[in-house]
Amino acid sequence: MLVDVIADAREELLAMTYAARPYPALTQAFTEAAARGVEAHVVVETLAGARGLLSGPEPADAFAPVPGLRLWHWARGSARQAQSRQHAKLAVADRRVLFLGSANLTEAAARRNMEAGVLVRGGEAPQRAAEHIVELQRLGILQPLRR
Repeated sequence: MLVDVIADAREELLAMTYAARPYPALTQAFTEAAARGVEAHVVVETLAGARGLLSGPEPADAFAPVPGLRLWHWARGSARQAQSRQHAKLAVADRRVLFLGSANLTEAAARRNMEAGVLVRGGEAPQRAAEHIVELQRLGILQPLRR
């Protein structure tokens, strides 16, 4: 379903995930979106931000092969936020299609895990989700992730 949302994007794609691992179908979908000229932004948790709850390579590394993809992370500002996680899992295509669910951007989530999600086409939900992410970027709560 997530690959379908990415395939629907023509101008803008916004996504958020906690964990990410290389997943060829997802990498291909993002790469094809880039080839169509889609401006893609993905917010990922970092190993440092997860404070030991994620292991292995940096989640952002899963997107290394995708040209032009802009990666973001939650820049926690207070001691209280230090124990928090960026746990949202969603994708918004062109502010008109929203996929919101429990699945991370991993092959395990797509092929093996029991996950749940909802797909919303049209209406206010996709627009508002996209506006929320863009506002978090504008305010500096989400900051560009340097690779």
